[in-house]
Amino acid sequence: IILKTVLITGGAGFIGSNFVHYMLDKYQDICLVNLDALTYAGNLENLTLIAGDARYIFVKGDIRDRALVDKLFSEYQFDTVVNFAAESHVDRSITEPELFLTTNIIGTQTLLDAAKRCWSDEPNNKYCRTYRQGVRFLQVSTDEVYGTLGKTGFFAETTPLAPNSPYSASKASADLIVRAYHETYGMPVNI
Repeated sequence: IILKTVLITGGAGFIGSNFVHYMLDKYQDICLVNLDALTYAGNLENLTLIAGDARYIFVKGDIRDRALVDKLFSEYQFDTVVNFAAESHVDRSITEPELFLTTNIIGTQTLLDAAKRCWSDEPNNKYCRTYRQGVRFLQVSTDEVYGTLGKTGFFAETTPLAPNSPYSASKASADLIVRAYHETYGMPVNI
C-alpha cells in the first residue's frame, strides 16, 4: 500500500539521487516521482540500482514546464514536493544568469503554483489558506544565500542574506518566493 507520493525535482543529481536511495531504503509505503531535466548535473547512472523499483518513477522534464508540472500533480496527487532542482554552477551563472534566474526562481514558482492548486481546500478561492492534511513543500537551499564566510565562523538562519553571484541570488530569491507562499497563502513549507 502506498501512503505517500513525493515529487522529487533534480533527483538525478548527486544529492537528489542519494536522497531517492535513502527514501526508498527507509520507507516501503512511498512512491517517488523524480522530475529531472538531466542537465550537466543529472546522471541517471546514479539511479540504476532502483530503476526497476515499482515505487520509483522517472520523468525527464523541466520544472519551468507548467503544463508538465500541472499534469504530474494531477496524475500523482503528490503529498510532498522536495525541490532539489536548480542550476547551481557559480561560474556558469556569471556567463548565463538568465538560465539560473528562470530555472531557480520561475521553476520554483511553477512548482508552488501547482502545489497550491492541487493541495488547496478551495483551489478557486485566492484567499483560502487551508490545505489537504499532511502536504508539505520542501525547498532545498544553499549556504551561499548568506554570502562568503571567510576563513572562520558559521552561518545561521538569522544571518542576513548577502548573495554574491547570480546563482546565489537566484537561490535566495527562490527561498523568498517559498516563504512568501507560506506568508501569503498559508502553504505548508520548509526551506
